[in-house]
Amino acid sequence: MTDSGLPLRFRGATKHYGSQIALHPTDLEVAAGEFLTLLGPSGSGKTTLLNLIAGYLAPTDGKLYIGDREVTNLPARSRNIGMVFQNYALFPHMTVAENVAYGLTVRRRPKDEIARRVDAALAMVELAGYGNRAIQQLSGGQQQRVALARALVIEPDVLLMDEPLGALDRQLRRNVQLELRRRHEERRRTTLYVTHDQEEALILSDRVAVMRAGRIEQIGPVTELYRNPVNSFVASFIGESNLLPARLVGQDGAEMRIEVAALRHTLTLPVTAAPMKAGLADLPLQVLLRPEHLVLDDAGPLTARVEEAVYLGELTALRLRLDSGADLWLRRLTDRQISRGQELRVNWQAEHVRLVPQA
Repeated sequence: MTDSGLPLRFRGATKHYGSQIALHPTDLEVAAGEFLTLLGPSGSGKTTLLNLIAGYLAPTDGKLYIGDREVTNLPARSRNIGMVFQNYALFPHMTVAENVAYGLTVRRRPKDEIARRVDAALAMVELAGYGNRAIQQLSGGQQQRVALARALVIEPDVLLMDEPLGALDRQLRRNVQLELRRRHEERRRTTLYVTHDQEEALILSDRVAVMRAGRIEQIGPVTELYRNPVNSFVASFIGESNLLPARLVGQDGAEMRIEVAALRHTLTLPVTAAPMKAGLADLPLQVLLRPEHLVLDDAGPLTARVEEAVYLGELTALRLRLDSGADLWLRRLTDRQISRGQELRVNWQAEHVRLVPQA
């Protein structure tokens, strides 16, 4: 495994369109060879941030560095950025090899060097021998790999990918995700990847930045975001979640007492179950219970009626209605038949319960 590419830094970068703020002041550091995914809903600022890096947009304020070089005001062609778009943006009148060679051609590289690097790039994406084919002769997955080869052939310092798998069907999308991850592990190129698909982010990323309304809500390894979200927005956007209104009713040293009306219980949690250790009493709070952290237990404290039972193969997802009227999703191994209307007793795995501010 080798690292390739340069580190990337934002310092107070912003983007305004008149009175509309597309990106609030942002500091961001991406290490050389890191795969960082920008995850969030439409309008969260993901593509704005990516286009600032690419040079397709100029920041309203702030600075951008690639390696030790400030590139804030450099045109896109001077940044040595590789870009893969959602629609691939391939030239239909060119062959596969001509598409891949385009970036080298406009840089006026020698013809023998272009041919050598194009062959190597196509081999890298397992399209050796496809150079003379027309783009229209390729499947969607093959076109995606041509777009990736075109971005990689220039040996970019930073690779940018803007929802490049959105047009692929589910199975092909999964195959390409695994292929992208494998290739990144073989040669760790500095990569920023935009998606709104949380599963894709979990598969591909070293770290994930969850964005909302032009701000980075939380950034870190996917396991950290999943286990310890900073607020209910991150909790709901990374993985499946049950979020229930809660109230801090007491704190004694390392423990908190949390009243959860929907459960009709007061929970005792360690202070480490909250993302912040002070000021919780003044915030609207929610308890986070992941579906896989709820269990069927004949001695459990909750009585629930099955509203839906969704068979997922190895797993079954149950939507449960509690006596309080609240709904919870529970996910478990499919080891017995459970029917709608059935009454069950439910418990929770206390060590996995989290308390988060309502976002």
